[in-house]
Amino acid sequence: MAKADLSTMPLRERAGHYVSNAIIYTLIRVALALPYATRVALLGGIVERIVGPLVGYRRRAEANLALIYPEMAATERRRIARACLNNAGRSIIENYSSEEFLHRMENQPVTGAGFDALREADAADRPVILVTGHFGNYEATRAALVAQGFAVGGLYRDMANPYFNAHYVKTMQAFGGPVFPQGRRGTSGFVRHLRGGGQLVLLFDQHVFEGTVLDFMGQPAKTALSAAELALRFDALLIPFYGIRQPDGLSFETVLEAPVAHTDAETMTQALNDSLGARVRENPEQWFWVHRRWRAYEA
Repeated sequence: MAKADLSTMPLRERAGHYVSNAIIYTLIRVALALPYATRVALLGGIVERIVGPLVGYRRRAEANLALIYPEMAATERRRIARACLNNAGRSIIENYSSEEFLHRMENQPVTGAGFDALREADAADRPVILVTGHFGNYEATRAALVAQGFAVGGLYRDMANPYFNAHYVKTMQAFGGPVFPQGRRGTSGFVRHLRGGGQLVLLFDQHVFEGTVLDFMGQPAKTALSAAELALRFDALLIPFYGIRQPDGLSFETVLEAPVAHTDAETMTQALNDSLGARVRENPEQWFWVHRRWRAYEA
């Protein structure tokens, strides 16, 4: 997605972005004045009960759940849809609470076979691509790794709303490690970062029109091969990772799975799909079912 240009944007569209950002940003600022646990629960509840239903997110989440779980009772699909919206709201305000969130992650244990592999690669100045989806809160794991001294950069997609994008990007920068925009503007930066033996986070679980059709949770889904292609190009480790929200709604299990073996881009990306799919089946409430992941099958 190209970054929106305010100078060429129609006045009506610009005004709409301005007003919607003003509402969202005001809500965030009010929430940030509250104690940490209170604000996280509050934003989760607002997105679950007000924002999600109002903008059609809950309906879309339920439709996706019906595609993947056709035998599931409608009441259970609604419960999962509401829970995934709650998780999204919590993640948003956690990411805006950068100082407190980082402090909570300072002594966070990182588990999984991929953590040892990451440390070995870091010692050898071998680049690492850490791959995840919109599941739990992936920034929890990035924050935990940054706290341990890893130079974990991020690659982000500009938001359609340029007013929101301006402060959204600052939240990612606040976690430490360089961040790069998708597209030509960020390519040279993250290439230098990888070539220098750095680590980079990529999210791969959204529909990509020019992507390759692979299986995701039993249905064909267009998937970007870019993470695997970069790993092959730069001889980088490709490590799936997850920040799994715990039952208290505030803490996380941070896991780095074993690196995906280097074969070819499609095989490696299918392995990433399988990894994420397994995590989603274990904790369906934590994946962002709102994405148009299976566009060809939407109602």
